[in-house]
Amino acid sequence: MPARLAGVLSGLGIVTPTPIQSATLPDALAGRDVLGRGRTGSGKTYAFLLPLVARLSDGSSARSKAPRALILAPTRELANQIDQALAPLAQAAGLTSRTIFGGVGQNPQVTALRRGVDILVACPGRLEDLIGQGHCSLAAIEVTVIDEADHMADLGFLPAVRRLLAQTPRGGQRLFFSATLDRAVDTLVRKFLVDPVTHEADSAQSPVSEMSHHVLHVDREHRLPILVDLISAPGRTVVFTRTKRGAKQLARQFNNSGVPAVELHGNLAQNARTRNLEAFHDGRASALVATDIAARGIHVDDVSLVVHADPPAEHKAYLHRSGRTARAGNAGTVVTIMTSEQAHDVRLLTRAAGIAPTTTRIKGATHPVLVELAPGARVLSGPIEDAAPAASASRPVNTAKPRRRNRRSSQTRSGGSAPGTPKSTGSGSSSSQASGQKGASRRTPRRTPGRPSSQGTHSAAAFSAGRR
Repeated sequence: MPARLAGVLSGLGIVTPTPIQSATLPDALAGRDVLGRGRTGSGKTYAFLLPLVARLSDGSSARSKAPRALILAPTRELANQIDQALAPLAQAAGLTSRTIFGGVGQNPQVTALRRGVDILVACPGRLEDLIGQGHCSLAAIEVTVIDEADHMADLGFLPAVRRLLAQTPRGGQRLFFSATLDRAVDTLVRKFLVDPVTHEADSAQSPVSEMSHHVLHVDREHRLPILVDLISAPGRTVVFTRTKRGAKQLARQFNNSGVPAVELHGNLAQNARTRNLEAFHDGRASALVATDIAARGIHVDDVSLVVHADPPAEHKAYLHRSGRTARAGNAGTVVTIMTSEQAHDVRLLTRAAGIAPTTTRIKGATHPVLVELAPGARVLSGPIEDAAPAASASRPVNTAKPRRRNRRSSQTRSGGSAPGTPKSTGSGSSSSQASGQKGASRRTPRRTPGRPSSQGTHSAAAFSAGRR
């Protein structure tokens, strides 16, 4: 390891490599293609960042404005976190980096590419867009990294990944890292890696020894108060739901119950997702309610509890969700909330994941096991005020037709006088004057679609003048 990079790690308190790092670093530093598999939270990020930075800083290649290294990630959050881990290493080596992903304006990204960037940390979609517009070229790439390769396959990104890899030079080094090595990943390996070295640091289904797994069998009506009890304990909690709507609704219910919570899902604009993650990172929110978008790559220190408010659909999602806790040698607790209707599916799920959870039947809203799973005094401090709800980022348009007013009440508001109130006088109140004519107040003019009515114009004028 180059001394300056080892010094950066030492300053961050990182002095001992994790198993996946010990396994892959010698081959990766030697320039070989590497296929590494390690569970979530095992330290894969430094396993590819360190050899990448070392390779680019050794002075063997001429500097150019074109990117020299490419890291592909499946989600924006993961790309941001990779870039944050990369920043001190790149600074020590005199290298520059830039994230490239959608959901934000492309102009700052284009400007950075024009100035010159050494390392791109990108999501496939936006990178392909910028290449198609002529803003970026991969012709000078020396090192290519695919992070969470299996998740790329799950999200349907493999065609884009293939197209991007095909634009990188054949002689470059390629590092693929994944939590699982399935058939889809193997297809990429056979096509793009040359004589790769494969390292598997742990079993594909091995749970973390410091992670305890529990299933709470509850009645549906007690689900929310039990969740509130768990997340109101001290510490950070990540709560997973199956749907974006479920995450939004549950976060609102938590805030209404006095627990500061933020949401994270695909319906949020990128600035809202970033703001909510920052609130969870700095402790203003004690709970993060998320869909599986947060099951990979989201790293927050000291997450003591992961709750599956909705059991996931398959065992890989369970393992990735659960990996938000018990990271870097710390202990953690995973709780799955299960109703009677879900019992069969949860039993199959945990068996496929290689988990033997402790199951507790809770017949009310309280139980001693809740304090065991989430120890400490319960605190209801109120909602978080500066979070970014989904409604502010992507509020659905109300396409429902407005209810037609009762004709009699409409005439009272626009023309006739309510009982006991004097008739308004003065210019602009033609509707009031018309109401005195025989039968005029009983006839409502038919409006032409798209054309404002005179009645509406007069009413608006009366409102502006303060008569209404």
